[in-house]
Amino acid sequence: MTDQHVLWRSDDAAAATGGASVAPWTATGVSIDTRSLLPGDLFVALRGPNFDGHDYVMEGFTRGAAAAIVARRPPTVPEGAPLLLVDDTFEALRALARCARGRTAGRICAITGSVGKTGVKEALRAVLAQQGPTAASEGNLNNQWGVPLSLTRMGADEAYGVFEMGMNHAGELKPLSRLARPHVAVITNVEAVHKAHFSSVEAIADAKAEIFEGVEGGAEVPGAAVLNRDNPYFPRLRAAAEGAGIARIVAFGRATDAEVRLVEAAIGADGSRIRASVFGSILDFSIAAPGAHWVMNSLCVLAAADALGADVARAAAGLVQVAAPDGRGRRMIIQLPGGAFKLIDDSYNASPVSMAAAFDVLGRIAPDAAGRRIAVLGDMLELGDDAPSLHAALAEPLRASGIDLVFTAGRDMAHLAAALPATMRGGHAEDSARLVPLVEAAVRPGDVVCVKGSAGSRMGVVVRALRAREADLDVERPRSATPG
Repeated sequence: MTDQHVLWRSDDAAAATGGASVAPWTATGVSIDTRSLLPGDLFVALRGPNFDGHDYVMEGFTRGAAAAIVARRPPTVPEGAPLLLVDDTFEALRALARCARGRTAGRICAITGSVGKTGVKEALRAVLAQQGPTAASEGNLNNQWGVPLSLTRMGADEAYGVFEMGMNHAGELKPLSRLARPHVAVITNVEAVHKAHFSSVEAIADAKAEIFEGVEGGAEVPGAAVLNRDNPYFPRLRAAAEGAGIARIVAFGRATDAEVRLVEAAIGADGSRIRASVFGSILDFSIAAPGAHWVMNSLCVLAAADALGADVARAAAGLVQVAAPDGRGRRMIIQLPGGAFKLIDDSYNASPVSMAAAFDVLGRIAPDAAGRRIAVLGDMLELGDDAPSLHAALAEPLRASGIDLVFTAGRDMAHLAAALPATMRGGHAEDSARLVPLVEAAVRPGDVVCVKGSAGSRMGVVVRALRAREADLDVERPRSATPG
């Protein structure tokens, strides 16, 4: 969608929401946060437990908002400003989302899972965009606000829509799926994540299966569920999909009866070469994102592409251009005096399964010269009573992957620090901010450093500090210096 493309008009938005427009307007986008608002956006003034978007409406206009959806006119906003007055701004956002979904003939995919959903979403988005206009969730917009917002940003002319859906409590996915009405629902896997909010992993599987509630299909694209055949909860998920009336189940994995099956993979430090059987046809392709987990992600992407009616061979060829998203394994080279080190930013989220995958990736990368493999780890959250033992258990996959030095931050990571042999202990701190100076003092040219933790452990603080070291180096360079 270009800046000139009109996404919403005042009359259409008023009809969708049942609101009243004070003045005519057109919008090229939709925003619920003035910090990321772009000129031409329609600003929706949501109210939450700790904020009220009405307090920021005037800031939105200052930043170039085309109009604002409000339940009342804020006193700072002049009369005659382009407002759409509604009874409830959140319900208005959902109404716009329903309207956007209803006016598109595009094929819609909804994605959830304990791990891998963002990576799969971004990879599927990339390969589908090569075959037609594609809308998708931006970043982590996967909750009760993010999903309807993402839908409102979908144009009527999209060929595909790819929307991520997250949850950490039962009952959260059902309304999101019913709002999006996907043709294809994907569950990447089910693991013991968010265990603090569930009585069992089976209960987590049942909550993930709520994504099937909104699935609908037609003659061209039958409703389908894409599931991980290797996951122990596959039978439970398949039964739930069938119970929701979904006739087509597409399985991916290593299992011999998976429709999209891994035949072999050569996993390297910078990506993998893969041979897969896709409904009996052999496909050879490469992926740029490294790690065994990305091999599985690629199979999931191909299964979803097929379920959406896309060209699977073309999608497989497009995977070579897909890199790991920001905060989920993105790599950088950071210059230091005397050399550089490699930084892997995996700071967005963490679970025991994704930690092991990150260690495997780190272990496959050879440090330069006298460099070391360094893991900088923050707490894995929402693991319930098992958190201490699950953190301590990370010592074995770290050792098996050949990690030289481990820095830890947080109450639960203290259990890992205690379980590590003394030679692997880099240092421990109460939180990520206090860990920064310990890591900065240790990192040297030639090292490979992976930073990982749950979003709430704020390990991005460490990433930003390490990246700032290169910025500081740039400042110190002589004015006459030229790029090498």
